[in-house]
Order: sequence, then structure tokens, then C-alpha cells
Amino acid sequence: MGVCPIFFIRGARYSYKGASSPAIEDVSLSVASGEWVALLGTNGSGKSTLAKMMNALLVPTQGVCYVSDMDTSDAEISAPIRQNVALVFQNPDDQIVASIVEEDVAFGPENLGLPPEDIRARVERALRLTGLSEMRRRSSYSLSGGQKQRLALAGALAMEPKALVLDESTSMLDPEGRASFLDCLCELNTRGVTIIQITHRMEEVVHASRIVVMASGKIAWDGSPAMFWEEKCAEFGFDIPQELELLRLLRAGDFVPAGTRPAVNDLLEALCL
Repeated sequence: MGVCPIFFIRGARYSYKGASSPAIEDVSLSVASGEWVALLGTNGSGKSTLAKMMNALLVPTQGVCYVSDMDTSDAEISAPIRQNVALVFQNPDDQIVASIVEEDVAFGPENLGLPPEDIRARVERALRLTGLSEMRRRSSYSLSGGQKQRLALAGALAMEPKALVLDESTSMLDPEGRASFLDCLCELNTRGVTIIQITHRMEEVVHASRIVVMASGKIAWDGSPAMFWEEKCAEFGFDIPQELELLRLLRAGDFVPAGTRPAVNDLLEALCL
């Protein structure tokens, strides 16, 4: 038997109360552990609804959704499902629950009933990964938008989830903060954390190992980044990021080796800068 995927969705449909049409319909998707999936689409395409379904915040009105072989329709196992999958929203204020930074990060592990030494270790690691160690005693509500976004991620990381679902989670970050955030995600992915990333920023998509495009509540395309950039990017109206164009020029001139990713840090490392 094969390894159970971390996400298995088949024939999923979801309709919001009073809506004239379903938010998603006939969606089927299987995601293996350790994948980095970029979930793309215009506003209203169903991306956020699908993200909430992956965290059991929403349950399909038709079809099925399994997380690590757990049926999200079973309300009795919603807690373990959310321990496996952490959802980070676009607006970090929706996820801040404590007035002090380190207390907010500790909130999730405390609810798991972990020993104090384990909680401290998780908090330390999450603060370090998100660059918030020096702000640990600050008021959560005094942070900038970007810092709050990193706090939301730290709270998710402290739960040590198998998967992160990120719904436009870099939208409030400045370029430097966005780069730091993505570096953190890259490190987590190399450790085996599955990442589902909803984004409108094509420069972030270059990190993904797989791209899924949604349109009108359905999956319009699902495939490799190489095929997306070469054949589907323009078709769906997305811009090719500058990093990818630069990589193509560098490859054409034999300045970087094959396999170099179109991410700024990887390009600089390949050029020995």
C-alpha cells in the first residue's frame, strides 16, 4: 500500500448560506507529505474556502476531505486535525489571542497540555525562526503589521504541525520581511513540513514544487512549476517574476548550474556573491 497523503479531497463542494452558487464545486486534490503547493487564482476563485476546508474550519457539503487519514466531517477529531495543520490567515489580528508576544506563541502548546519545559522549547524555537526573540516581552498589539504576521506564524509553528496552510500570509510584510518569512518557510519545507501557499505574488511561487490554479470554484490546472512558467502562466494571466527571467538569462550564459532555483538567495549563492 502507498503512503497516505496528508491531504485527500475528493468531489468537494461547499456553499455559503445565502450564496447563489457554491464557493467550490467538484474539487479533488491529493497532496503528499513534504510538498510545497502554490494555490493560485483570482479573488473569489475558491482558494480561501479550500484552505479552511484543509483545516476543518469548513466541512464539505458534498464530497470528502481527509487530513492524514482523518475525516474532517467528524467533529470529534477536529482538534487533532488542527494540530496536524496550522492555518495562517491574511489578517494576523484574527489569530492573536494574548497580550504579550511569548504568551501568544505559548497559547497553542499550553492548550495541548504539554509539560512546561516542552512549551518553553517550542516557544524559543518558534520565536527564533520568525525573528521575534528580542520582542518576546512586547505587547502583541504594539507590533507592526509585518511583525504581527510573523507572530501569527510563530504561534502556528509552536504547534509543530505537519502542514502549514498560508492564506496570503505575506500581504502585510515589507520586501525584507517577506524575504525573511519565505526563508523560514524554505527551512521548514526542507525539514519535511508540507506547505500550501495562497498568494498573488509570483515571486513567491518560484519556491513551490507544484502549482494548482483555481477558477470559478474549481481546479483549472494542476502541474509542475516548469510547465506552468513555460505554458500556463500567460494563459491564466499571471506575470512571470523577474527572478525567473533573470535565471533564464543566467542559464543561457552558463553563469549558473542546472537546477538552480529562481529565488534571489539561490541565484546569489550560485554566482558566489
